Formats: sequence, structure tokens, C-alpha cells
Amino acid sequence: MMYYSAFPLLFACMVTAAASAAAAEITAEKTDQGVVVKIDGQFFTEYLTCSGSKPILWPVIGPTGKPVTRAWPMQSDNPDERQDHPHQRSIWFTHGDVNGIDFWGADPKNPKIAKPGTAKHREFVAIESGAQAKIVTRNDWLGPDGKKVLEDERRLAFGADGESRWIDFDITLKATEGPVTFGDTKEGTMGVRTAESVKVDAKKGGQIVNSDGLIDKDAWGKRAAWVDYFGPVDGETVGIAFMNHPSSFRFPTYWHVRTYGLYAANPFGVKDFTQSKSEDGAYTVPTGESITLKYRLLFHKGDAKQGKVSEAFEAYAGRSKS
Repeated sequence: MMYYSAFPLLFACMVTAAASAAAAEITAEKTDQGVVVKIDGQFFTEYLTCSGSKPILWPVIGPTGKPVTRAWPMQSDNPDERQDHPHQRSIWFTHGDVNGIDFWGADPKNPKIAKPGTAKHREFVAIESGAQAKIVTRNDWLGPDGKKVLEDERRLAFGADGESRWIDFDITLKATEGPVTFGDTKEGTMGVRTAESVKVDAKKGGQIVNSDGLIDKDAWGKRAAWVDYFGPVDGETVGIAFMNHPSSFRFPTYWHVRTYGLYAANPFGVKDFTQSKSEDGAYTVPTGESITLKYRLLFHKGDAKQGKVSEAFEAYAGRSKS
């Protein structure tokens, strides 16, 4: 009788333990540089208010406990990393032609840019911890003369379960100073640069695949709901699935995805991507109005199939986002 009476209690404890393991506690803690996000006390990422000429997320620790995005130029002591495109800093948001100003290529290590812009952090609106951590920021986009061109509000949410973790990145671009034109250029807009070993060009097993099944170079310039970039990090395959929410401006977005480790969601680069002389992806936000873009970065184990990226996108797309 003792065995049978103890079993329900043991089962209940197992269920409680499993539920506790699945429901990670995620904290967001303000620092002098920005906000550090931790999962059950372990470092996940840091939102840096200024790196080069913009806010970024770096470093980013994937589900195997290893960094999954590029460390250079924030960290310069890794001889195995290719030192190119210094403006491509881990995870960031900018664009290459905003009223003729280049916010994408602008960087202190990239002095040849003729009209560089700066996305300058203004304030944190909210910093919250819980089952999901949240950060809300406001930023001013400044021209080379220091004059404000537009402003944005970024709403970041951080989540995790036993096998994966994710960052939701929603950004509203507001034409507060006058009309704002986002020009048709491939140089934009929401960008990620993978760890060196993940990129296809490393020839270590890295691969690009999009939601339509296009692989590697064939995925460049195509519209898709998501793109997954996966490859080895310290002997374990991990991926970053980059998803575009259906309610985002101009969904599904075009993808500026390269085999050297860059991939970026860009809804404005139509002419560059399609090579069409009749199409123009430029868009002007009238004075006082705004557009909103919405993305999720899912950090998963294995390739796109093992990471269940397609199923994860359906779950992301089906939920309500405010």
C-alpha cells in the first residue's frame, strides 16, 4: 500500500519539476552600457545603447551555452574572425538610405561613408523581468550635422524554453521632423552577423535555408517569411531563425542574406533585389506618421528541421502582438 500511495505524490513532484524547468525566469538588469538579460541567472545577451554608431545586441549566447553572433569589432582579440564590414555588429537595426543619409554603413571604423548617420539612444521607457523580459527604448536618428531626421521606439521581448531561446524585436519608425524616405538599397535593415564558424563560406557545414526551401546563395534577394542560418559552434550545430511577423510592414520581407555570415530583413531594397527597372522599393513616411516592423530571432539547436523552425514560425505568426 505504501508504494501505491506514494506514487501520486511522486508523479505530482515530477510534473511540478518539469513545469518549473520549462518556465525559465528571465531578468533584465540595467547597466552603465545598457541592459543585461539573463535566463535563470545565466547571461543571455546585452542590449548596448551605443556600439559604433547605433544600439546593438551583443554578445548573444545560444542554447548550447556558446556565442552565436560575431564578436568583431566589439572584441578584437579573436584571430579566427574575419575583420570586414565593421558596421555589421552582431544584431542591429539601421538602413543605408534615409533621406539620403547612410545609417547602415556608418561606423567609426568605416570613415569613407560620405553622409553617415547615427542612431542615438535617448531613453529607456521600460525594463521588466519575468516569464519574458522586456525592454522598451526610444532613439533619435541624427544626420552628419547632428540634426534629427526621425525617431524610433523599440520593443524587445526575451523568452526561453528547454531547447531554444528567442528575442522579439518590434520597431516603430516615426517621421517626427518631416517626411522620411527609406531609399531602395540592399544595404539594410534589421541585421544579424553570425559567428564565424556558422557562415557558409567557412565550409564547416553552415547553411542558409528559407521558408520556401531555397538554400544558400539562392535565398539572396528573395521574399520569405523566415530565413534560418545554422552551422557548428564548438562542435555543436546551432541556428538563428530570423522571422518576419505577418503584421509587419511589407510582409513577407526581402532578405539580404550572404554566405559570409550576414543576413538582414529589408523591405525597401526591391530594385536591388529584383533587378527590375520598373519597380522601386523606396517608401516615404509622411510627417507625423509611422511604420512598424516586427521580427523574431529564434536561437535553436540543430538544423532548421531539428529546430522545428517552420512550426515555431506558425506559433509566432498566430499569436497576438500589440
